[in-house]
Amino acid sequence: MTWNPTTGCDKISAGCKYCYAEIMSKRLQAMGVDKYKDNFEVRTHESALNIPYTWKHSKIVFVNSMSDLFHKDIPLEFIKKVFAVMNDNPQHVFQVLTKRADRLFELHKQLKWTHNIWMGVSVENDKVRHRIEYLQKTKARVKFLSLEPLIGPLHKLDLTEIDWVIVGGESGHKPRPMKSEWVLDIQEQCEKSDVAFFFKQWGGKNKKAAGRILNGRTYDEMPEIELQHSV
Repeated sequence: MTWNPTTGCDKISAGCKYCYAEIMSKRLQAMGVDKYKDNFEVRTHESALNIPYTWKHSKIVFVNSMSDLFHKDIPLEFIKKVFAVMNDNPQHVFQVLTKRADRLFELHKQLKWTHNIWMGVSVENDKVRHRIEYLQKTKARVKFLSLEPLIGPLHKLDLTEIDWVIVGGESGHKPRPMKSEWVLDIQEQCEKSDVAFFFKQWGGKNKKAAGRILNGRTYDEMPEIELQHSV
């Protein structure tokens, strides 16, 4: 399940090069979807804030697959509104992912971190590993790393206070390669640190054919999910 109270973004690091959300926004704009009439310009959507209240059963929700909640053009007051919705719906798990870890850290004390908000940062190569340090300093109850698309090795990661690591290769028409030794090294680091490891995909031009087998098996580990009834 995805929930997009904001849309639009811009590129800030190498992992953004072949942005899925940017491509999808163009398609949705061409289809006449009103929410994407401004294509990939950053926009907030007050009307989307009510959506999680309408779900009848507990869900795992990826927040802003088409944006970055901590983009500089998204006002703090709107971010607080998004958090209030997540606070009000403890029966759902909300996974929030950002590349703007510096702004996340800047604002984190002004936000209410209930148990059901999982906060993550994207780390695609060694140049942006500093994002992990910002995440570690936040008040998020569950912290995770999205190492996707993994386009370089990440040796000796500091996994202190990290609950979950997701690894995936790039897909699309011109995917940058991901070496198996990079993935194996990260998996071993997670095992040693007792951190849940999820291997999403090898990627490539045909990601379905490439699959997601590593060490002869799939890795689907996740942190324990704690859900409560809505208030």
